[in-house]
Amino acid sequence: MHLLAVAATLGATRSAGSHPPDLDAEDTLAPAWAALVQLLRDFAAAPASPSATFALEQQLRERVRELGRLGLEWAYNHVEPQDVTALPSHVEFESTPYTRVRRPTPQIVATLFGKVRLWRVGYRPTHRTGEPTLFPVALQLGLAAGATPAIAERAAYYQSEAGATQRRTRQRLRDEHGLRWGIKKLREVVARVADGMAAARHDVQVQNILRLLEQAWVGTGPHKPVLSVGRDGISFGLPVRGGTVFEVATAGTVTVMNRRGRRLGTVYLAHTPESKQGTMSRNLTRLVTAVLQAWERPLPRLCYVTDAGDNEAAYYATVLRPMRHPRTGDRLDWVRVVDYDHASERLWAMAGALFGPGRQAPAWVRRMQTLLKRPNGIRRVLTSASVHRSRQTLKGKRRTAFDKAYNYLRTRTKFLRYAAYQRVGIPCGSGVTEAACKTIVTQRLKLSGMRWTKGGAQTILDLRVLNLSGVWAEAYQRLLRTFPSVTVPTYATCGRNELTIAA
Repeated sequence: MHLLAVAATLGATRSAGSHPPDLDAEDTLAPAWAALVQLLRDFAAAPASPSATFALEQQLRERVRELGRLGLEWAYNHVEPQDVTALPSHVEFESTPYTRVRRPTPQIVATLFGKVRLWRVGYRPTHRTGEPTLFPVALQLGLAAGATPAIAERAAYYQSEAGATQRRTRQRLRDEHGLRWGIKKLREVVARVADGMAAARHDVQVQNILRLLEQAWVGTGPHKPVLSVGRDGISFGLPVRGGTVFEVATAGTVTVMNRRGRRLGTVYLAHTPESKQGTMSRNLTRLVTAVLQAWERPLPRLCYVTDAGDNEAAYYATVLRPMRHPRTGDRLDWVRVVDYDHASERLWAMAGALFGPGRQAPAWVRRMQTLLKRPNGIRRVLTSASVHRSRQTLKGKRRTAFDKAYNYLRTRTKFLRYAAYQRVGIPCGSGVTEAACKTIVTQRLKLSGMRWTKGGAQTILDLRVLNLSGVWAEAYQRLLRTFPSVTVPTYATCGRNELTIAA
């Protein structure tokens, strides 16, 4: 018992103030490597079976993860010298002087391979300004909230996927990385990643659109490449005292179509509910303007495809229609398209008012849908509807329904020229944008039992649009380049004013 007490005391002293024994990398990894090799030998020596194969791969994954964990722990603990006196006594960081503490202190760090213990030397503010202790090695490694850049990226990515929940993400972190994070820890890490990547979103999305336009330009086909812009709203519930209020979140899309009228790719924007959707309008305009500014070849065909909602129509009238080229100042020719499916809904509304239940209404709608995609189709549809309307007297709700649907089409005839759109490769439907509402918002934020604040929802939306836009990796690399750049000599002691840490 006495020996155990002494050993425990020595272990506590070591963990509180000094490094563990300094072994080389081979000696550190040797036990884990030997265990891995023995596992393979034991399998080879025993009769093979499906259950043995299953167990081998499960155990091998754990062994490999442990090997990686030990390797990372060794590598990270050798960024700084084992001898604390080899580090400068004083450093300056962001114009504040710091003084080195006497002993390294440990920090538990989350990695892709599990938790490691990092021994790092701290620097306290020399003049006791109240600033927290500075740990240069943590900045050099890019640690945030006790997590390495690699595991922070994975946690944020898991949270950005369709169907993800906090419980599911935490389970994945346990199963795949051996980490047991609480909700507070998960939210902190994900929020930091989301904030950093959101700052890079605009630039990487512009570059992606330019790549798609270049791909479309060098392709073959009968049409000019098309840059198609869309936006739409989706009902989204937010908790309030005593219940839930439903407001309209927004999703925006910028799509590139090739010379054959096929979609090459889309980048997405999304924002939580906001009066008049100003943030969406500003970011969408900024994105389109930056693309036109950077695109040096002849302009692609520009189109705006949406339903006829108030915000969607106002954006065309106030922003796109008067827009000028950011470099030349020439007026841009935006083609406005009202979504074909929304127009078809009005055909069904008119048919119901004109014919009531029975076979006549569906037959008439099918004929009108065909006409709608032919030259001068909308005029022919309105004429047919007027003829049928003149042959009968509509009253009450049927008259109101017919007039509303008829006027919807009549006042938007110049945006319903589907035959002309198809002839030049312009999409007739806003399916990409409407699908964006489902994939960005519904599949992630509207799962059973979920309740959101605007800030929490926007964090996930910021991550989700990067994921779906195909620019996740580029955005994260840009985030990594924004981390503070720290240089601390590890080979000699420096005087008070000999070192400056630049960030």
